[in-house]
Order: sequence, then C-alpha cells, then structure tokens
Amino acid sequence: MSTIAFIGTGVMGAAMASRLLDAGHALIVHNRTRAKAEALLARGAAWADSPREAADGADVAITIVGFPRDVEETYLGVRGILAADSPPPIVIDMTTSSPDLARRIAELAAERSIRALDAPVSGGDVGAREGTLSIMVGGDEGALEEVRPILERLGKRITHLGPAGSGQHTKMVNQILIASTMVGVCEGLLYARKAGLDPMRVIEAVGGGAAGSWTINNLGPRMVKRNFDPGFYVEHFLKDMRIALEEARRMNLPVPGLAQAEQLYLAVAAQGHARLGTHALLLALERLAGM
Repeated sequence: MSTIAFIGTGVMGAAMASRLLDAGHALIVHNRTRAKAEALLARGAAWADSPREAADGADVAITIVGFPRDVEETYLGVRGILAADSPPPIVIDMTTSSPDLARRIAELAAERSIRALDAPVSGGDVGAREGTLSIMVGGDEGALEEVRPILERLGKRITHLGPAGSGQHTKMVNQILIASTMVGVCEGLLYARKAGLDPMRVIEAVGGGAAGSWTINNLGPRMVKRNFDPGFYVEHFLKDMRIALEEARRMNLPVPGLAQAEQLYLAVAAQGHARLGTHALLLALERLAGM
C-alpha cells in the first residue's frame, strides 16, 4: 500500500482520507486547522506541520483545499509540496480550481520530474463518504493509470479528459450544469408548496422521470426538511462560478444562465449563508417570493 500525503481535511477531504485509511494506506495529513484532522489522527494517520513536510518521501500527494490561492500556496509556496526534499513522483489536486493554475503547476512539477494531475470531483459529501465520486482528470494518462487503484477508492467514475487543465475545464462544465439545475429545483419546490402539494411526494413523483437529477433526489429532501448543512459550501460554489465565468469570457462564450445563478448565490451569501450548503439557494428564492 502507498504512503499518501493528504492535504485538506474539510467536509470532502476528511471523508476521502478516511476511505484511504480503510483501504490500508499510510496517511500523512495536513490541514490549516488541525482540529479538522483529529478524527483521522485518532485512526492512525500521521500529522505534518506543512504540505512540504507531508509530501516529503510520500509515494503520492493528494490535495483538496478551498480556493485557487490555497492550491497555489499548497504546491508552490515556500512550505509547499514542490519544495519538499524528496517530493512524491505523482501529485493529484482534487480541488476545483483554475485551469491555468493546473497547467502552471504541471509545468513546474515537471521540472522536478513530478507528474501532476488535476482531478476535481463531483458528488458532494455523500459521494465522498460512499466512494462514488465522479473524478475528472487532466494530465499525463500514464500517471493516472498508476494511481487509478487509489482513485478507485474514492470514485466510481474516473475519466481522463486530456492534458493538464482539462479536468478543471470539465469541472466547470459540471458546475454550469449544477447552477441552473439548482435554480430549477428550488423554483419547482416553491411552486409545489404554493400549490398546496406535499413536497416529498412531489420529489418521489418527478425524481424518477425526465426531471430527475442528483440535485432533486439528494438535496430536494434536505430542502424540505430545512437541513441546509453543507455538503458543499455556498462560498466555494461562488468561487467555482467565478472561475467558469472568467473562462467563458476568455472564450467569448455567453452563459446567461450561469450569470443569473451567480447573482442569486451572491444574494444567499449577502443574507449570511455563505457557509451553508449550496441548496441554501432556496432561502434567497423564498425571500424573493415573500414566503
């Protein structure tokens, strides 16, 4: 079993790291807030004070942090992975981040004979716990095949999309789809409530038909139960939408649905809900509807 440096033990990372421990891998973990890694440490993971220390001598490094600036610091900072004396031969960034940054990390990693994969994920906290994530991979295909057994502990669909940055571009497609879908799910559930219907019965009725989606079937019931705990934070989704909008502008591509969704999510954040789950969009639409 490989020794894995795992950096980032938030909502997603902690569940993913736990699955790697279950598989028998030795884990060296780092997180800005040590308390979020305590459950992993209690199960036998080792602690490192920096990404550099975690990566030194490891077989593979996996990162899933918050924002592109965090990814940059984790890899390229003075205490970053690429500064390790003996860095791992393969590094995998599973954060949703900038395609340009993914390419830059891959180029700088190659200077140290390190192969870098950008491998963002989709599936939320449920997918992270159950190992059913969709993993979108950019970078060297040979490196992917070497670490595929590790990634198979985390996801059920692992797709190679092309050179460095391709995984991040694919994740932008994913987030564009989610943004408009979430608006539709919230509007549909508000319509059901206004019409006097039982929302849970409505979800049961439409969730298996043409309107069915992961969002309605997994997050719809949470909305009905007023459970807005984060599987994925509003503030992180706003970050993703900004990256997608920037990339779309660069390609001269109009994305009006995404632009509208971003404005609605800005309203969610302005109402003080940036640290709730993305399905908290319902709260902003309820306010607009006077409900």
